[in-house]
Order: sequence, then structure tokens, then C-alpha cells
Amino acid sequence: MNSYASLNGETRVLAIIGDPIAQVKSPAGVTQSLLERGRNAVLVPIHVTPADVDGFLDGLGRARNVDGIIATVPHKFAAYRHCASATDRAHFLGAVNVMRRNADGTWHGDMCDGVGFVDGIRAAGCVPQGRRALLVGAGGAGSAIALALLEAGVAELAVHDGDAARRDALVERLRGRFGARVRVGSTDPDGFGVVVNATPAGMRPEDPYPVDVSRLAPAMFVGDVITAPAVTPLLEAARRLGCPTQVGAGMFAAVRELMLDFLLQAGPLAR
Repeated sequence: MNSYASLNGETRVLAIIGDPIAQVKSPAGVTQSLLERGRNAVLVPIHVTPADVDGFLDGLGRARNVDGIIATVPHKFAAYRHCASATDRAHFLGAVNVMRRNADGTWHGDMCDGVGFVDGIRAAGCVPQGRRALLVGAGGAGSAIALALLEAGVAELAVHDGDAARRDALVERLRGRFGARVRVGSTDPDGFGVVVNATPAGMRPEDPYPVDVSRLAPAMFVGDVITAPAVTPLLEAARRLGCPTQVGAGMFAAVRELMLDFLLQAGPLAR
């Protein structure tokens, strides 16, 4: 089926916003899934800088044929500010990665990254319950993954981020719900059963490793959120040691289904 065979004046529009945006893989796949579910709709990638995101979202809200927005790096916290309502997990995190229209034209948001990541690693054979996890990255995706790992039953979660204030704010928020299971971490993965990169480190060949790969061990499960390159330098290093891994595409496949369910659950696209 041609993903754009139905493109016409009645086509409903969804936008995916990010900075950068060229690396996103979702527009064709989401558009195809919407068409297969009987919706005449298209997902369009739009490059928006942090300085322009608030004005852009204000303007996009006035477009009557725009029914949904997907937010990627670094706009998940900004997108939350534009939601009149949101799910409990989005409120807890203060971030969303998907928004749909309310009946009054305002936005309702959710954050699917964390649940999608955990669904993905489970599909790859990782059982997080009872294991110690190291998470690098306390941004929008990292915050969501932290919450989902704790809800999935990890025994301990250590959080590291180059921005100490952002790291400490996330650790404090999580401790309010999960107590001593949450602590500040480092780039040293020694002793952890699950190691997660939720930073952009690895998108460019010159990027440093997000963790000390000399301290990885074969029993560790290593996951990455990056989709381009398909296999990051971190995952290459982990695979050389025999570690089971999850690539970013594995997470995204699960996240995409969650986002589609959310967009089609209510609002204009549900009809």
C-alpha cells in the first residue's frame, strides 16, 4: 500500500517535532499504521529549535486539521507545558512524548518512552525485576525509563547525568515515591545487571561512550535509546563481550504501538 495514496484536503495531520529531526524513523511507519487502521492521516517531521518550540506549539494549536503531536529530543518537557490535561505518569514526570486533541481543542498528553523501553527489553529476554540498574540520562526519555524500571521492580536504580542539577532533581522526585531504591550513579557499570543509555551519546562517531565500557561484563543487559546508528558504539562494545542488548529500534517499535493506541483512544482520530 502506498502510504500517501490517500493524501488530499481531508487528510488529518500529525507532527513530530525535534532538534535534530533527520534521524527520526517514525513518519512513514506511523502514517502506514494509521492508514491500515482506516484513518486518512499523515505524520510530518518538523525541525524546531528549543528557542522556537513554544511559539511553534502555540501556532500549531490553531491549525484545525492537526490532531496530534509527537515530541522527541529535546522537546518533551516543553510539550508538557502545552497540555491542558495529561496522564498520571506524564504529570509525575513533567514530560510528554505524544499529544492528542481534547474535545475543546486543547491538548492531552502522555509519556510512553518508559513503558515502551521496558516492553522492548522484556521482548529481548531481559527480566528487570530484582536486578540493579544503571541509567545514564535524566532527560525526557531517561526520566520516563527511570520510572518504568522502578515500576517494573528493579531492586535498585542508579541515575547518572552530566547535568548534576537535572540528575539530582530526578533522583529526589523518584525517592519521594520509591525511597532508598533510587540513588545517584556514575559512568561505572560494575555490579549492575541492566545498563541503559538514554542520552544522545553515540549518535555521532566522535561521541564518547556514555559509560566506561571497560567495566562491562557479559552478564549485563545493555540497552540504548538511539535509533541512528542502528547499533551504537556502546552496543557494539557490549556485544563484543557477549552482553545481550536492545537497540533503539526495539524500544521505538514498542513506543510506536503505545502512541498509536493513545492517539486512537479518544479525540478526532478515534472517530
